[in-house]
Order: sequence, then C-alpha cells, then structure tokens
Amino acid sequence: MSSSPFNAGHAQVFQPGRLTLGFMTPFGHHGGAMADIQETTRLAALADALGFAALWARDVPLMIPQGSDKTASALDDPFLSLAALASSTRRIAIGAAAIVLPLRHPLHVAKAALTLDRISNGRFILGLGSGDRPEEFASFGEALDARGDAFRNRWPLVRAALSPDPLERQALTDATGGYDLMQPPTARIPMVVVGSARQSLQWTAANADAWASYHREEARQQGRIHLWHQALDQKAAGERKPFVQSVQLDLLADPAAPAEPLELGLRTGRIELIAYLQRLQAMGVGHVLFNLAQGSGRAPAEVLREIGEQVLPRL
Repeated sequence: MSSSPFNAGHAQVFQPGRLTLGFMTPFGHHGGAMADIQETTRLAALADALGFAALWARDVPLMIPQGSDKTASALDDPFLSLAALASSTRRIAIGAAAIVLPLRHPLHVAKAALTLDRISNGRFILGLGSGDRPEEFASFGEALDARGDAFRNRWPLVRAALSPDPLERQALTDATGGYDLMQPPTARIPMVVVGSARQSLQWTAANADAWASYHREEARQQGRIHLWHQALDQKAAGERKPFVQSVQLDLLADPAAPAEPLELGLRTGRIELIAYLQRLQAMGVGHVLFNLAQGSGRAPAEVLREIGEQVLPRL
C-alpha cells in the first residue's frame, strides 16, 4: 500500500473512533419517476450545512424492476449527478456507491474519478461493485459469469490512475503506451469495495481502502465485522480499514416510536435510532449511509434536520 496521504473526502468520512453519517441521493427517491435535480441540490446543501459527512450516488444503468416491490429505479448518471452535488456543496464528501466496474472501461472510470476529485476540491470517494443484474450484462455485451474476474483485473488500472505515487502510476503508463490521463491527483483518491464484488474478504482487505456492506441483523453484522478484522490482520498488517454500512431508514415523527425492521433497514423514532447507531459504533462501523424510505411520508428536509440537530451531536 502506498504511503501517499488520502484526499479530504477520506478524512471527512473515515474518522478513527467516530461514526459518521451520510445519505444516498436522490433523498427519499423511489420508483420510476426522475428526481427533481434542483430539490436534490438544495437538500445536498442542507446536509452540508448540518454537518453530515458524505453524499452518495448509485450506478444503475438500466431501469430493471428489483426488490420485493419490483420497482425500477430511474436515476441520472452517477458521475454527472455527483458533479452537480459537488458544485452545490463546500465541505461534505461525495461518493459513488457503487460504480459497476465490469460494465465500464477502467480508463473511463479513472478519468471521471479524477475529474470529480478536482471539481470537489478533493472530496471524492470511489466505491466500486461487480454488478448483479443479468439484463445489464447482456445489454452491455459483458459476461455475467466473468464479472468477478473483470472486477479484479480492472481494479489495478483505476488504482494506478488515482494515486499520486509515481511507482504506483507506472501501471497506468504501461497500459497506455506511456501516456497519462491527466495530471496526477495531489492526494490519493480512496477506493471502496461495495458488497462482495465477487472477491474474497482477504482480497478486499489487501486492495481496498474500505469495505461497504449492507444492513443485517446486529449479531450477524458483528460477525461480518469480525471476519473483516481477521482479513485485515492477514492481508493489511492489522490496519483497521473502515467498515461502511448502508441502512434503509424510515424515521418516524414520534421520537419514542419503537424500532421495527424494514427490508435492509429499520423504521424507528429518534431515540431508538440513536441507540442503534451507538451500538454500530461500538461494533466497529465507521460510516453509515442512510437511504431514506418514504413510508412515514415525512419530507426529506425535515428528516435531515432532525438527524442533523438531534442525532449527530449524540455520536
């Protein structure tokens, strides 16, 4: 691993001994309708002002029905969306969670990541996944069964391009016949594996700067974090690289409302949410990425304000 320092986005999201919070964008968006871009950028500025750590965007190439409700997500291009969020904010990190690497050329991914890091003044974090929708792989002419190999084989070229270290960057110029994409970044751009990416935990521990996984029942999640720490001991000399968890959240207006499970998350009031996040912090979770659910019908701005003013100070 290079000794080059990370960019400002890494410092904002991954703070040793502290749990930080972020949001998937568009905020509270579900279904086939496109989100209002102006509303999303207004909410992004609010999240920035409230002190949240990160805003994230998904890579969903095709509108394919998924989930228990068979909803198809209609989403803008993640790199362009994040550029708009970067331009409407000043401090908060912006991240991709996650770019489907087997469906994109690694040089295109690297060029976009380097550009976003410049636009955001060093606030960009690149999350990468292997994808899981057979229809997308067929449409892009890629083999679904080979996505694990494609992910692993394309990773080093992106890694080389996102590093300021001349030795690490040699892999990029070797692949391009001596040509660079653009000027090297001034600091290392973090690369996060999202989900399994069809790699072993040992591979992820050795190659990624953090691992992002999904919400699970707490005892199961504690087991996953234990396995992550074991892999770090084996492949990263014990370095405690961050563990990131996503949470589908329906925050109820009643602060004392009890917690109940949702698919990949929970419905709860503020008091139980604080207790839950404190338990996650004790387990070793470094960053929680909220995906706002619409069950309670609350406006996203109201939810952001409650979490920012009443929850963040308790972490």
